[in-house]
Amino acid sequence: MAKLIIRVPATSANLGSGIDSVGLALQLYYTVIVEEKTDEWKVNHALGKDIPTDENNLIVQAILKVNAEIHPHQLTVISDVPIAHGLGSSTTAVVAGIKIANKLGDLGLSIEDQINLGAKFEGHPENVAAALLGSLVVSSYDGDQTIATSIPIPDISALMYIRPDGVSEEKSRQKLPKQLDYDQAVQQSSRENVFIALAAQGKWDQAVSLIEADQLHEPYRKDLVPEIDTIRKTAHKLGIYGTYLSGAGPTVATLGDQASLTQLQIELEQQNLNGSLRLLRIDTEGATVRGE
Repeated sequence: MAKLIIRVPATSANLGSGIDSVGLALQLYYTVIVEEKTDEWKVNHALGKDIPTDENNLIVQAILKVNAEIHPHQLTVISDVPIAHGLGSSTTAVVAGIKIANKLGDLGLSIEDQINLGAKFEGHPENVAAALLGSLVVSSYDGDQTIATSIPIPDISALMYIRPDGVSEEKSRQKLPKQLDYDQAVQQSSRENVFIALAAQGKWDQAVSLIEADQLHEPYRKDLVPEIDTIRKTAHKLGIYGTYLSGAGPTVATLGDQASLTQLQIELEQQNLNGSLRLLRIDTEGATVRGE
């Protein structure tokens, strides 16, 4: 069998108040090479000693959840996606596993099937849907079925501020409240609805500012990345509106055109923030599978 190469984009989730619903694919990739058959699963990587190299690896776990009869192979992982930093690192492994199982098992899973499986594995759909479809994706998951659709967006980029210290999604979710004020929830939902409607109509300049001022998750998680206020204030001075807490944190994303974000990057680098800055384009292709 020829080697399979699976490439999965990183994702940024929870744009505005679209928590567990709205995700964005980025040109930052997690690549898995499927090599020869082996007696036991072996996963080669340079991601650190905390990431398993056997059947306990998340890729293999996803493969076996899809089809437990898939024969073990040697896998090699090459990843630029930082772990536990709100960029969908666990999703990239899950999506890679689904793609590998589908190909090796000749299962014929549709994209809809793959999104649904990923949502069941992760418990929420936005990262999986964005990683599989690319671009900006809106999704809903009721615990059984997922509905997801992608929205074409203009040629924008994302400036990612990435703190050196990661945080698990489980720990970050513990910060979220069990209940919200009804009027506040309605107001937040309406803002996100207008954002999606404007984005779908191609009115991005009007839409993007609506992903700021989230009250559903950002206030409860912003202590994970206190620099968010400085980043947003600096962006506003340059006329850039579109800064939000990416996923569970501790990464902050700002959306805009490449030239404006380059200037923002220069301004922020002069402020000696604790983390790193990466300017990324939007991935419009989604996860791919090819053979050598």
